[in-house]
Amino acid sequence: MTSRSEQTRTRIYRAALAEFAQYGVAGARVDRIAREAQANKQAIYLYFGDKETLFATVLERTLGELAAAVPPPTATGTVNVADYVDRLFTYHQEHPEVTRLLLWEALEYGDRPVPDEESRREHYQRKAAGLNSVRTAASEQITAIDAPTLLLIFTGLVGWPLGVPQVRRMIVGQEEDALDRVKAAVIAAAVAIAGQE
Repeated sequence: MTSRSEQTRTRIYRAALAEFAQYGVAGARVDRIAREAQANKQAIYLYFGDKETLFATVLERTLGELAAAVPPPTATGTVNVADYVDRLFTYHQEHPEVTRLLLWEALEYGDRPVPDEESRREHYQRKAAGLNSVRTAASEQITAIDAPTLLLIFTGLVGWPLGVPQVRRMIVGQEEDALDRVKAAVIAAAVAIAGQE
């Protein structure tokens, strides 16, 4: 692939990311993506296929960027729960489109299988295994929580306050330090749930 076509693909990806984050799959318009990317619609269909395939590609790449930026806890113990949740919260805070895309995907697909579900499932299982390796023995109740469920709890602790800012604002207020307080509380809760010091 030439450098020019790669630049076009990158512009299309960025435009599609913004479009899907704002409008979801049903509300997104390929003509707006083409206009924003300074590309024609034929290039979008050539490089990415139809709108649903483009959405799946955008979400896959976005989640890949998240995985690269915030690697999961490892068996070596180099990442503790507080550090992992701190970095995960910060990434989602700086990239709100990740949560938006996942919310749009949930609205679009419901309980039906999503594109690339098998590889995403494997990715989450690897993250859960890493998380399980850095847990410490706390109480029987805490250690009884299996690692995949623990990962889901952490993802919810991070995602919900950032995914629904209007609810967060109504509950914790809109003072300048409100989000910092939420982040600190999420980290403390995650550490307590995982049984780490």
